[in-house]
Amino acid sequence: MEEIDLKEMFDYFKSKFLWIILAIVVTIIVGNTYTVVTRVPMYRSDTTIVLVSENQTESYNSTELQLNKNLVGTYSEIIKSRRVLEPVIENLGLEYNYSELKSNVNVSSVTNAEIIRITVGDKDAQVATSIANEIANVFSIEVQKIYKLNNVSVVDKAVDSVKPYNINYIKDNVIYAGIAIMLSCGIIFIKFYFDTTIKTGEEIENKLGLTILGIVPKVEKE
Repeated sequence: MEEIDLKEMFDYFKSKFLWIILAIVVTIIVGNTYTVVTRVPMYRSDTTIVLVSENQTESYNSTELQLNKNLVGTYSEIIKSRRVLEPVIENLGLEYNYSELKSNVNVSSVTNAEIIRITVGDKDAQVATSIANEIANVFSIEVQKIYKLNNVSVVDKAVDSVKPYNINYIKDNVIYAGIAIMLSCGIIFIKFYFDTTIKTGEEIENKLGLTILGIVPKVEKE
């Protein structure tokens, strides 16, 4: 296997530096164009609800605390049920069907707390906000009908998101630049490794062990 002169390889890469920069620029332009054309911006809004004491006039005792902790998992499933989401679709006049809306709704609970976070994604920030708030409202009503409990209170209402969650140009451009560097450096290395031409007199002495008696200069035509 032929040994690789690291200094020679470094000099070769340095001579191709502008090609690497050009590859990065072209890749970033193509990547951003693809993102703008094909990726639809999506916005997220979330609202949080907390399970509280059903009797507002009495203190929150340990029995109610444990009951609410046990209900967090059940409530999370009810939020994504037809009983809640279909009235939301009807109330807001959405173009979603139940399955489509369910796929855009995420429900999570805060560890060791009676807090449930409802997150909704949509291509329209205002629609996402409206859906999240309406889910909380409908859910509160349905819980009273199912369990005869009035233990749901909204902590934070959803607000419009300013930035789409599925587009991050800084992160994307770093990825595009990394891809361009890896591909361009890989191509340059392959060209360097398989390039067997002699470019300087020093290469003749180093690689072939021959003594140079003279060099014929290259004369450009006038």
